Amino acid sequence: MTGEGKDLTLRQAQQTVDQWVQARGGGYWSVLSNVARLAEEVGEVARVANHLFGEKPKKPEEPPQDLGMELCDVLYTLICLANSQGIDLQDSFERTLEKYRQRDWNRYVRD
Repeated sequence: MTGEGKDLTLRQAQQTVDQWVQARGGGYWSVLSNVARLAEEVGEVARVANHLFGEKPKKPEEPPQDLGMELCDVLYTLICLANSQGIDLQDSFERTLEKYRQRDWNRYVRD
């Protein structure tokens, strides 16, 4: 994929994924298939988090796990979903940050 090794904006990440998908002659999965895939990927994040931080240890025969890679599987799937619907995640994320700045300005204050 293009853009490897560079700091990417969300918009650039979306373009990189789209170029990769299009180069393979494909298209995106349907919305419902991508949402199901997203649920699967989030489940994998939960499994790794439980192994690393919870009460359910990883089985000795299981390969090492990388929480960062699992989180990026979620991000990749979100990008595919957004691309399939023509959603500009950069714009949406900026608007979401503004919403949190206004609504939750004191939510993360520690006593």
